[in-house]
This record gives sequence, structure tokens and C-alpha cells, in this order.
Amino acid sequence: MVAPNAPPGRVCDRPSSAGSACLPAGYGSVLARDRSSAHIRDYSGSTGRSAPRSFYSISGVNMPQFTFLEFFSGAGMARIGLGSKWRCCLANDIDQSKASAYRANFNNASELVVADVASLSPSIVATQADLAWASFPCQDLSVAGNGAGLKGGRSGTFWPFWKLITGLVDNGRAPRLIALENVLGTLTSHGGRDFTAIVSALAERGYRVGALAVDAIHFVPQSRPRLFIIGQLDSLPLSPLAAASAPVNVWHSSAVVRAFEQLPESVRERWIWWRVPIPTRMVPRLSDIIERDPAGVEWNSAAETAYILSLMSPGNRAKVHAARKSGRPVVGAVYRRTRLASDGTKQQRAEIRFDGVAGCLRTPTGGSSRQTLLFVNGESIRSRLISPREVARLMGLPERYKLPSNYNETYHLVGDGVAVPVVRHLTRSLFERLLEPFTKPAREVAA
Repeated sequence: MVAPNAPPGRVCDRPSSAGSACLPAGYGSVLARDRSSAHIRDYSGSTGRSAPRSFYSISGVNMPQFTFLEFFSGAGMARIGLGSKWRCCLANDIDQSKASAYRANFNNASELVVADVASLSPSIVATQADLAWASFPCQDLSVAGNGAGLKGGRSGTFWPFWKLITGLVDNGRAPRLIALENVLGTLTSHGGRDFTAIVSALAERGYRVGALAVDAIHFVPQSRPRLFIIGQLDSLPLSPLAAASAPVNVWHSSAVVRAFEQLPESVRERWIWWRVPIPTRMVPRLSDIIERDPAGVEWNSAAETAYILSLMSPGNRAKVHAARKSGRPVVGAVYRRTRLASDGTKQQRAEIRFDGVAGCLRTPTGGSSRQTLLFVNGESIRSRLISPREVARLMGLPERYKLPSNYNETYHLVGDGVAVPVVRHLTRSLFERLLEPFTKPAREVAA
């Protein structure tokens, strides 16, 4: 069955057998690199050949040089991005499900404390760490959220986290670096006052601070813009290679510049325009991360695919029509969104993109938050949900990362995290450069 207003073409049912039948005809050559190309096997920023044997193992060559604290640790994606030069002293999350995944992937993670961050005491951190990472909840800061900002019950957990850091500062164990990750809505929440509050909190406790708006699209085939607020203790030397006197590239977006301009003068004086290069590595396309035999999902029926097509606006149906006429197999990503119709009523719409990029992954509060893949090859049009492993690949997780068996649990775990290659890029181009005077050999020489 083809729904009214759907573009002409054959809408296919689920395959009747396993194996190669799980892959639409014509896609074999597109996905040939799935098992042979190193940059497809490992999306974390390292090639498959150079990846460490496990997330937690230490080889004689790569002994950890740096230490870190991972708050709101989730799936441990910041930890993976930091890499084998870094040793985790403390990880913390309140979610038992996420903690189970963390333990499964990090050798049972004895350093993980599953508790409300507000219940933690500074005494839990015995020594000064090089970095404290916090990807605190975004729901109240998101443009799609409730607008509560830092006063909300979720995003407001920044304050008990910061109380803990303040205790470490007072006890002489202030982390040398602070890295905060959240949505871009942080810049404009409550007219910019929430961003000012965060930056001011860091500045008042002795940190020079700057912010970067980084889109994961420069690393993985997913549009995922995020804000990174990075502070360095001002008692530490500042590498001239790590700082600029003015905005230097796309990471310093117009929104970041406007937020900076709204800061009090005393805080602006402690601001740093962090110098982080734009990556030059080729980014895989969405078609590159598609599984040959997807696990955890089934193909939609012809009727289900037709329904998705019926939810598309004329402009989106035109994109499907163009894909059919392209003469090659094409994969598109579909999100269902609520839009206002011309009469002011709310309507559910299916919006598709064929630019080789997936939309931003979101936590699965309902069916509309889960992305659907549309496979178009001439007259054949088929669809299914994006698979758990494909979701993990879009976030740069290595193939060996162990995912939960439940679909929504995986989507929530991974979609709530930080893109691994972004962390890896910040680590190599900024964190380790700022901490170079504090590497293990340098400390031994100083001693």
C-alpha cells in the first residue's frame, strides 16, 4: 500500500529471510567498507590498528600520564575520548542502568560511585586531578526543554557538582582543568544569565575560562552541536599555542561571541579564546556506518513505510523523489517532529535529509525521538529504525563497546552522551597541551 501524496515508487516489505536479505539490494558496494576499513571499524578517533586493547588496559608504551574525574559519567564516552594516557580516579552517575554499562566496559570500574552528586564530599577525591569533566544534564537548558535553566531539577545539578569542586579548591585539590559539556541552549538560557552564572562561578574560584561551540559533524556523520566550557587554574602557565587574543574559527560562533559580550567586565578579563584547530580528517558518511545485518531492529512493513512518507511535506517528498531519480542507492535519516500547520494546529511531520548526515540523536522519550533510516534505490523505498550499533557509531564509540540488550536503553545511554572523537580532539589539541608541564616525566624532574 502506498499512502496518498507519497512519491511514486515501490514500498517494500520486511525481508523474509536473514543474512544478506537484511540489506536492501544495491547497498552492498556502499557498505563494503563496513568490515574492512579501519576508520569505519573504530569511530573513536583512533584507527583500528592503533586502538588500545581495551578501554581500561595499560600497555608498557602508553602508561597514564594524566588523571581525571568524570562526573555525570553515563556510558563513559568522555573517558574513551580522553584515551589511554589518562587514568580515571573517580567516576560518578546516579543512573543504575548507565552504571551497569559503565562497569561492563571498564573492568567493573571500582572507581565508579553510583550516587547523587549532591551526596558526595570533597574527601572522596584524595589528590589533585588534572581534569574534572562534567556533562551535566541538558533537559532544562535545551531549546526544546521546559526553560527552567539552572533552576531546573536536572540541569540545576550543575550547582551541587560545583559545590564539590569548590570544596576541592578550598582543600588545595582543585582540578587543574575543568571541562563542562552541554547543549548550545546554555548560551541563551534565561537571556544568557545561566551562561554568565557558570562562567562567573569558574572565574571566581581561580579559573581562566573560555567556551567552544563544536559540532560533531566535523568528526562523525551526525549533526550534534554542543557547548564546551573549559577552565584552567590561573596559577598554572598558559601555553601561547593554546590561546588567542580574539575569536579564531568556527568554534567561536557568533552565539559564543554574544554570550561573551554579555559577561561582566571582571569576568571578561579572565576569558580565554581557546585555540583548537579544525580537524582535517575525512568524515565518514551516514551510508558508511550502516550495518550489513542490523541487530535489534526489524524492517518496517510497506504500510509502515508508506505512513512515514505520508507525514512528509511537499518539500520533503520532493527530496525522496530526487533520491529515486539519482540512479544510485541512497540512505536518508528521518525524524518525526511536531510542526504548526497554516491553520495554527499542530501536526506531526516526517522530515528527511539525504546529505550523508544523521540528525542529532536524542533520548527516546517516545517514538518521534528515534531516527528512522529510509533506503531509496530507484523504485524501491524501504525503512527501519536506526540500529543500536549504528547509534553507537554515530557517537564515535568503538566497535568493541558493549551495548545494553534493550533498544531504548541503548538509545538513552548513547544519545545522552558526548561524541567520543570530539573529546579526543579537545584532549590532543588543548588539554594535553595545557598540561604538558605536568606530565609524569616533568613531575619526576621537578621532584
